[in-house]
Order: sequence, then C-alpha cells, then structure tokens
Amino acid sequence: MRRLVAGLGALLLLAPVAACTGAPGPVPSSSAAAGTGPTETFTFGTASRPLGLDPALVSDVDSYRITRQILEGLVGVDQNSGKPTPLLATEWKTSDDGRTYTFKLRDGVTFQDGTPFDGPAVCTNFNRWFNFSEALRKQAPGTSFKGVFKANADQASLSIYKGCTPLAGGNVEIDLTQPFTGFLQALTLPAFAMSSPKALAAQSADVLNQTRDGQPVSAYALKPVGTGPYVFTSWDNDTVTLSSNKNYWGDRGQIATINFVTYDHPQTRMQALLDGKIDAYDSVTVGNFDQLVKRGKQIIQRDPFSVMYLGMNQDIPALQDLKVRQAIEMALDKDTLIRKFFIDNTSSASQFVPPKLSGFNNNAPSLGHDPAKAKELLAQSTYKGEELKFYYPLNVTRPYLPTPEKVYAEISRELIAVGLNIKPVPVDWSDGYLQKVTSPGDHALHLLGWNGSYADPDNFVGPLFGEKNGEFGYQDPQVFSKIARARGLPDGKDRTGQYQTINAQIAASVPAVPIAFPISALALSDRVVKYPASPVLNEVFTKVVLKS
Repeated sequence: MRRLVAGLGALLLLAPVAACTGAPGPVPSSSAAAGTGPTETFTFGTASRPLGLDPALVSDVDSYRITRQILEGLVGVDQNSGKPTPLLATEWKTSDDGRTYTFKLRDGVTFQDGTPFDGPAVCTNFNRWFNFSEALRKQAPGTSFKGVFKANADQASLSIYKGCTPLAGGNVEIDLTQPFTGFLQALTLPAFAMSSPKALAAQSADVLNQTRDGQPVSAYALKPVGTGPYVFTSWDNDTVTLSSNKNYWGDRGQIATINFVTYDHPQTRMQALLDGKIDAYDSVTVGNFDQLVKRGKQIIQRDPFSVMYLGMNQDIPALQDLKVRQAIEMALDKDTLIRKFFIDNTSSASQFVPPKLSGFNNNAPSLGHDPAKAKELLAQSTYKGEELKFYYPLNVTRPYLPTPEKVYAEISRELIAVGLNIKPVPVDWSDGYLQKVTSPGDHALHLLGWNGSYADPDNFVGPLFGEKNGEFGYQDPQVFSKIARARGLPDGKDRTGQYQTINAQIAASVPAVPIAFPISALALSDRVVKYPASPVLNEVFTKVVLKS
C-alpha cells in the first residue's frame, strides 16, 4: 500500500537502531509558541467506522487512523527513512546484552486531561498491556501485545516483556527476558501509544461493558486521552470529530478540526470527494481510479507493505488434509484476481513477508494455478464433498482488499470449479467480521489481509503464525520455535536466513494462501498541497498542508 509521496524503499532497507540516539525531536512551532493556533477544517472519508478508539484493544486501519492523532508512543517513525525516531522519548540506550532499554522522556508533556506524562505513566501503560486477562483478550482479539511480546502475565515465563521501572531524572527502564531485535520498531505500533493513567482508571478501560455498532468496548474506548496533537471531541454515528490540542508540545500544523466521516461504499466515497464534501479518502479501488484521473484529482499511491490472503481454518476437519489445502491453492488464479480487482503494479504473493523486507524468500514454494491438478489432489484426499463455510466481509474497503464481494465471487467460482462445496457466509464488517474470522469458530475459509506496521519480518509472520490461533488453527511447533528464536537474533545474514526458512516452511504447509502484495492509494481534493503518505499508515494530520 503506498508510494508517490512516501516511498517504502528506505523503510524496508533500514538497519537496526544503534544502541543510543540523542536527537531532540520536534520542537514547538513558531505559531504555537506565539499563541496563534490552527484554523482549518479537514474532512477525511473512511471506509468503515472504527471498531473502538483504545488502540491497545483494536487493530483495524480506521481505528488506528484516528487514534494516531490523539495518542503518541515513546518512539515515532521517520517519514522518509522509516527509522524509529524520538517522540515521547527523546533518546534511548540499550544494554550490552540487549535486554534493557533506558528511555529519556520528553520534559513538560502533559496528557490532554492535564495529568503529567512521566515514568510512572509509561509503566502504568506497559503493565496494563502485560496484564490483559485471557477473558479480555477473547473479547478484544485485536490486542497486539501478545503477538509482539509472545505472552501476557498469565504466562509470564513465556513473555519477552519482563518489567518497567521509573527512574530518576525523567527516565524509564524497560526490561526484556531476552533480546528482541525489533523492539524499538514494535514500539512505533499505535497499540503501544500512551494513555492517561487517570483516564484509564476513571473510564474502566479494561471493562468492555459498552457497545458501539455491536462491538464490545470500554467507556475509555469511546473517549481516549493521550498526549497527541488532537483531542477527541465527539463520535456521532458515522462521524468522529477531533480538535487541535491547544497544549500540544509540538507543531500543531494548520488543522483545527478533523472530521472522519464513514462512506462504506467506494462509489459514495469518490462522489463525496468530487462534490467537495471531503478533502481526502483512502482505499481507492480499481473501478474508481480512472474516473478520478479523468476528473483531474490527485492520487497518491503507497508502496506495497501489506498482504491479502485466503485464510483456512485447520480446526475444520476437511482442511486438516494437506492435499485439500494444496488443491485450494492450485485452484486460485492469482493473476486474474490481481488484474481484475487491484491497482496496477500489485504483485502476486507466494509468502507473507513483502519482497523488499529482509527475510523474503525468492525460492519459497508456490504450487501455481493448476485446476486440473487441484481436482486430482481432491480426488486423492480425504475430502468427500463436505460443506466449507466461506466468510467474507460486506460494506467495507480495506487497503489490502478494495472490493471484498467481487474478490469473494471470483475465488468461490474458482473453488467450486475444482469440486469444492462452498457455502457463502457474508458478514457485515461492522457486525464483528474481524472478530468472527480471527476467533475459534465454524469459518473454514475467509478473506482477510495484514497491513505491516513496522519494518521487520516478525511483524508479518509472528502475529499470524507464531502460535496456534483461532484464525488458522495452525499447529507447527517447529515453526513456532523458529519464529521465537529469530526475534532475538541480531540483524544480519543469520536472521535473514532464519526468516527465509520460516517463510518456506509456512508456504509448504499452506495454512493460508497469500494472494497479493497490494498497492493502495489515496485520493485528495484540490485543497491539499501535501499529505504525509506512509507505508505503515503513520499519517498524522499536523503534517497535512492545505492551500491557504
């Protein structure tokens, strides 16, 4: 997903951060210092409503797009190089054994409710994530902590996270149980942004006793409080409104008010832009691309940093047979799917790690498109015509999946053609689609994708295949062990080789079929002079430049 304004090449080639960095990071702008504030209104069209605004408990693109404006983490992402940069931490150093990180915190920062940002606040957040209960994790399968740190407090001996200690002089220490090469990159995830401890407690952040569009959420997830440049104002049906944080420590930019307005159909989003109702929208589809070009609208493409896939659930007996899974892979015509439904320059995928990341395996096994062979494999397999429920989302556009209904129709046609008994199960995205297909259940097949959040192969294979989960029912202790080992290897040839081996083993066992590394695109109105497009979607709207 990406390009034109922010290329991904530098991001994907970045080396691990040195043991210490001391750049001071952004300073308040002259306008902020002088007391003059932003005055513009910016309206962004989203493809779906957010699933919640507590980034620690969700993982969808549209929720993160909003929470990135409100909350900040210790570490940011350089817009050009993709390297971790100072944000709420101005510098850091790493112990010789790679297990202790000491962060110098930015002075004078307060949360939007007036409470101080300090070492105890950092530790409150880390310990909250670490102590998420199993029951809470089941309610909110979008939690990222376990996918990154391997385990929560209920399995502390397995966790990479050990503890957090506030230190004198505005410092904080994070201790790990083992070296974790991607630790600093992982801290750039929206899930690890800092929330006000006062607000977390006052709004019972870990009690999901509220609902929003049928989703279980906490009171905090309806009104988050961070240190970021924008403050939550309201959430009214299809619109979330944010206002400039008048006490923000950094550059406040031009925009005083942001409106995120949901248009769940590609045509209505495009029409809203053409009618001047919105200033930008994401997830431009193939069908709209040419129309926008003909109307002279700006389109910004992002380099591919996501993978779209057909998921398979091995907890369904018919899919435990490797020959059945191989037949499904052979039935799929990836080239046709890409040509019909994805933006030009989208490439076919044979593995889950994008091509420019270290660990991509040029020789990962791929069975190719061979319907005749697929029929032979099914005949040789244990499959006897059992019904396979195929879940796909309605009323949504994802950066990795622009037209789900059309992609489903083509894939199901190809699967039925080789002899599979497919039962369609359409689920509205806002009716809990993501939770349904990533939790244990009766889903045999499903459409989904993974958008990378930081430039490390672990961000792709770890959360998806690092342990058995409800999405795939995949069980391979050898792969699990290799992923755990690779996390701690220093960057270099051995680590790259380990991830190449992991990719090959995953591809050979076919727990899911990677289909495409999609190009995604945004459309902008004539008001927009500059938009901070990012391969990892780290797009903070203080950097948007509008015509004055």
